[in-house]
Amino acid sequence: MTNIKTINFLGLRKVFFVVAIALMLGSIGSLVVKQLNLGLDFTGGALVELNYTQPPELEDIRTVLRGNGWNDAVVQNFGASTDVLIRLPSDNPDLGAEIAELVKRQDGNDVSVKRVEFIGPQVGEELRDKGGIGMLLALGGILLYVSLRFQMKFAVAAIVALFHDVIFTLGVFSLFGLSFDLTVLAALLAVIGYSLNDTIVVFDRVRENMRVMRKTELTDIINVSTTQTLGRTLATSFSTVLVLLALFYFGGENIHGFATALLIGVGVGTYSSIYIAGGLLVTMKLTRDDLIPPQIEEAIDDRP
Repeated sequence: MTNIKTINFLGLRKVFFVVAIALMLGSIGSLVVKQLNLGLDFTGGALVELNYTQPPELEDIRTVLRGNGWNDAVVQNFGASTDVLIRLPSDNPDLGAEIAELVKRQDGNDVSVKRVEFIGPQVGEELRDKGGIGMLLALGGILLYVSLRFQMKFAVAAIVALFHDVIFTLGVFSLFGLSFDLTVLAALLAVIGYSLNDTIVVFDRVRENMRVMRKTELTDIINVSTTQTLGRTLATSFSTVLVLLALFYFGGENIHGFATALLIGVGVGTYSSIYIAGGLLVTMKLTRDDLIPPQIEEAIDDRP
């Protein structure tokens, strides 16, 4: 037993379940109605890379493009401050060349065109489909891993908590119209790994305490286990958030979506590890018998 005062995390378990269900329904509703604002990686479009002799003002380039009707153009530095990347969703394969020519007329000899590419919509659809399959395979692998390491009830609780984290993060991107590209998809996979790590730490302590605290109710065991791991959880989350805030404010537009998705995911992942995963173990009535591996009956030797 620990000398630390136990926090009654599951005292408001039903309230937190209602909140989680409401967030899930709201996120799913936004995904159905507004859908995701898919980035160029998934929709296809034009990509132009420019090199300037002096660092340009990105807002001036955006103003020129908006003045010619390209309001959706994404303009950002790419590597050095003199390199500029322009991305614009479109199904016109000649659009990249038109944008490059427009910028050259505007800036003259101060700019050179390094690259003009067109990403077709079929490539975008393939990336989207493979990304979705990759996420489902990751969740399936986690279900198998947790069920083998712990027990099926632990696996179900972990998967539901991870599903909650991913859907909520997607719902925020959908609700606020944030661009969803490959970097955000990578962040979602990172969120799955981060949230699972927190959940596994709590589950491991629950399993240990169930073997030691034999006369204690499951709710109290989970409260004790979560309290014991709370310091580690908060320290990990706090240090991770500090890094992500630095990326969010100083990392540039290229990884802004990545940092945003991770900030949301780390926050909701910490919440779900503490309240959702443990609460589901109580709902599914986890018992000590569930932790006993099945016994294989010995073959009866009929020989005399």
